[in-house]
Amino acid sequence: MRATTALGLAAGYAADAAFGDPRRGHPVAGFGRAAGALERLLWQDRRDSGAVFTALCVGTVAVAARCGERALRRTPAGTALFTAAATWTVLGGASLVREARTIGAALEAGDLAAARERLPYLCGRDPRELTEQQIARAVVESVAENTADAVVNALAWGAVAGAPGLLAFRAVNTLDAMVGHRSPRYLRFGWASARLDDVAGWPGARLTALLTVAAAGPDHRGEAWRVWRADASSHPSPNAGQAEAAFAGALGVQLGGTLQYGARVEHRPVLGAGSRPVAVADIERACRLSRRVGLLAVGVTALVAGVRRGRR
Repeated sequence: MRATTALGLAAGYAADAAFGDPRRGHPVAGFGRAAGALERLLWQDRRDSGAVFTALCVGTVAVAARCGERALRRTPAGTALFTAAATWTVLGGASLVREARTIGAALEAGDLAAARERLPYLCGRDPRELTEQQIARAVVESVAENTADAVVNALAWGAVAGAPGLLAFRAVNTLDAMVGHRSPRYLRFGWASARLDDVAGWPGARLTALLTVAAAGPDHRGEAWRVWRADASSHPSPNAGQAEAAFAGALGVQLGGTLQYGARVEHRPVLGAGSRPVAVADIERACRLSRRVGLLAVGVTALVAGVRRGRR
């Protein structure tokens, strides 16, 4: 077992980088449909109902993955392939960069309408009244936050708990996206999913920030560290601000400020105050930074997985 998890993480990361998400029949989409059906059965405007829903969804995924891992434990190649498939299933780094670059290309071509149309594929903001600069900022912030959620956090849980950790983390993250927001329907029912996502995302968010500092390069490393340490805690999310603040410092830009999600408007603290506003060209810089962070993350987590499994 010493090398199988590490090899699986590296192979799954390579598959995501080469092929991106499956175009059809994505397992995460299947999980979302099943969770949606279970929600319709269990929904009540109560926290305990939401907690039961969350436990059933995440527990089922974790137990199924653990059973699959145990069934293959005597065949190292099978275990490595199983971990690689789980890693490829849960990672979203390639799709993240592809969507960001699609929006960046539209902005560079002066096609603001196309950029507005594409933005909801990347984040939940209302794009209808956003300017070119506001869209560019939204893209950079989404790249930063999702580098943590769609890459580093998943790899970290894979290093700690193998395929069950990978798949359970993606289940938690998916439930947060489905029911974890503060709408009238989900304020209480989605509470458990949102809080569990905060807990599950805590270590990986800070690892993402550290790796962003390391990936920033010698000219920007000090600023990435300074902005991360100074501004991350001012973000309303206990985790999203970690990556966003580090990215702001590494890129030398301001993130945060006023955001609009449909009819809801948020006024968030500025991360990297004193730096320049985000420009369209910063989208590509953020994508390259995200890729470097991902490479560092797979190296670190594969090493941790190899050492950890080797001590068993």
